Amino acid sequence: MTGLSNTSIESITVGIDVAKNMIEVAIGPNGPTLSYGNNGDGFDELLKKLAAHQVGLVVMEATGGLESAVACALQAAGYAVAVINPRQARDFARAMGQLAKTDRIDACILAQLAQVLERHPERNKFIKPQPTTEQQVLAALVARRRQLIAMLVSERNRLAQAHPLAKKSINKIVKVLVKELERIDSDMASQVRSNFADLSGLLDSVKGVGPTTLSTLIAELPELGQLTRREVSALVGVAPLNRDSGAMRGRRTIFGGRGSVRQALYMAALVAAHHNPTIKVFYNRLVAAGKPKKVALVACMRKLLTILNAMVKAGKPWDASLHAT
Repeated sequence: MTGLSNTSIESITVGIDVAKNMIEVAIGPNGPTLSYGNNGDGFDELLKKLAAHQVGLVVMEATGGLESAVACALQAAGYAVAVINPRQARDFARAMGQLAKTDRIDACILAQLAQVLERHPERNKFIKPQPTTEQQVLAALVARRRQLIAMLVSERNRLAQAHPLAKKSINKIVKVLVKELERIDSDMASQVRSNFADLSGLLDSVKGVGPTTLSTLIAELPELGQLTRREVSALVGVAPLNRDSGAMRGRRTIFGGRGSVRQALYMAALVAAHHNPTIKVFYNRLVAAGKPKKVALVACMRKLLTILNAMVKAGKPWDASLHAT
């Protein structure tokens, strides 16, 4: 007789609904749901509970960073973790006829979705490594920079219509925001130099890719260089999607993906279309062929992204002879 093997333990999928202070965990689509603290002690209890099962896949929603700690803890313990867009989970719930929404229901729905993804032929593409501590620090700085830019734009817009008595206050806030923006930029540059010197050297060799785009790509697109050109384009959301039905052929559009990365690429492509010879020729050729300028610019974003992806994959800086249109 042989001893009890791991294969004799029933394989399950796990869904986790994450809140600020608590996590609701569904052990299997029809199993019990348990509540734990969204902290180190809670994670330890969760790991002890999961140790009694053979876990195929853990699924949770992206919740603005609240999910990062538990995802990292599970991944460090050897579990496969997929962090998905909340819209995907809600669409799946509606497709399953589940219109009610509570933490317990959401956890069970995520466990059901995990069951589907576990059987998906491209299962591994839903599982990505969680960011390192250094990437998390840089991502926090990049996010804070976006917030400061938004506040600065708002204050400057108010200035034009403000009463003279209010302008003094607005100008003071603008000066504070500008100073803080300079500090954040300095901290970002220091973080990149200290921890991502080789990668930043590659990206910085491309005309059009400035410090902000460079930091955004490193912090929020860690898959760069690990995917095919089609996969990375779809991940960011610059791949044109079909809208066809029967004989109707709809207009191709981009949709979804990582909006913050796409915004950074937009600015980079805008600069590259004027100053990077390869992208400039590509852009002008599309416009001359009758493409709307915005469509041509999106195509430049996609081309720039695929070039950067190829450079990181090969570990080689920009070489115009390799990227000629």
